Amino acid sequence: MIQRPLYLNRILPFVDKPIIKAVTGIRRCGKSTFLKLLIQELRSRGVPDASILFINKDSLAFDFLSDYRDLHRYVTEYFAGKKGKRYLLIDEVQEIVDWEKAVAGFFTDEVADIYLTGSNAGLLSTDLTVSLTGRYIEFRMHTLTFREFLAFRQKPGKQSREEFTLYLKYGGFPGIHQMVFEEEVIAQYISAIYSTVLFRDVVSKHQVRDVPLLERIARYLADNCGNITTARGISHYIKSQHLNCSADTVQNYMQWLVNAFLMHRVPRFDIKGKRQLELYDKYYMADIGFISTLFGDKMQDISGKLENIVFHELVSRGYSVNVGKLSDREIDFIAEKGSGRVYLQVAYLLTTEEVIEREFGALEGIRDNYLKMVLSMDEYFGRDRNGIQWMNLIDFLLKPEAGV
Repeated sequence: MIQRPLYLNRILPFVDKPIIKAVTGIRRCGKSTFLKLLIQELRSRGVPDASILFINKDSLAFDFLSDYRDLHRYVTEYFAGKKGKRYLLIDEVQEIVDWEKAVAGFFTDEVADIYLTGSNAGLLSTDLTVSLTGRYIEFRMHTLTFREFLAFRQKPGKQSREEFTLYLKYGGFPGIHQMVFEEEVIAQYISAIYSTVLFRDVVSKHQVRDVPLLERIARYLADNCGNITTARGISHYIKSQHLNCSADTVQNYMQWLVNAFLMHRVPRFDIKGKRQLELYDKYYMADIGFISTLFGDKMQDISGKLENIVFHELVSRGYSVNVGKLSDREIDFIAEKGSGRVYLQVAYLLTTEEVIEREFGALEGIRDNYLKMVLSMDEYFGRDRNGIQWMNLIDFLLKPEAGV
């Protein structure tokens, strides 16, 4: 198994600490493997296998654990009589009905050091926060960044330009690296993930009746990633096709898609007014591979895809991200972590003075001393402007985490 230090380094300081560790993210982003990597780490510290219980709810071996009573009975019986440190790892815990009741009991009774994974944001926004307020910490996991993609491909940095073309097309699901690297094969795999998330984590969970409408809204968001999007605007678009759809219905469907981690909602922030703007958000896909699978490899979508990749990189590095608004100009990303902030503009190529003015000029209007950068696919642009840095987008993706 290839290590994912980006996440291991974040969770290791909390091992053996009295807090529940919850790893969340879209299905097939690597959460199960991450728990196995964590088990390897525990073994390297001398923890015997008998003191580690790994429950994988995607496995039929644990199909008998249907609700919190089954879970409580099984775990307490397993750890009965075992002394020393004990570790409980449950993968896809949301598949167990009322799981939080059992987990709260394990935590209170100090049964084990607890690690959970889940594939729905509702896991933390409702169940866990109510039952376990102040007793858990979330670690959000994403599909592979471009640097991780190269590590899985075992390709050196000097091949990064050629490999980026593949990353742009296939995205970062770890499972694609276990397959023949052919377009048809990988497209079928990514399409299967998309369908699984849509039907298991949205349709089934929320008992959606109008599935074609849900699919239409999901495709609309994917096709417009990086554009300002509103529920009312989508409702008008669907009505223009002679279909009935209220803005409230669209809003519900959009939120459920976000909760399933199929896509991310990025709110706008008024830099001058220093306030969050309601309604006018942008949406980005959880993985760039979904866009190519749904719509093919269209070059006219390149700008939105590059924005999606940069957004994915930023959130993978642990930044909180907003879209910026400054008067009538838009800043692609305001990324914040701790007390740090960086403003980013993303362009395909800086080929004309009009494009250069648009990208650099938007950042020049921001009157603070935080880092400001323009990223593009130009191999050599050759100059910064008024303190605003330019960097090749691929080089930015290959920089270490602390490089922003």
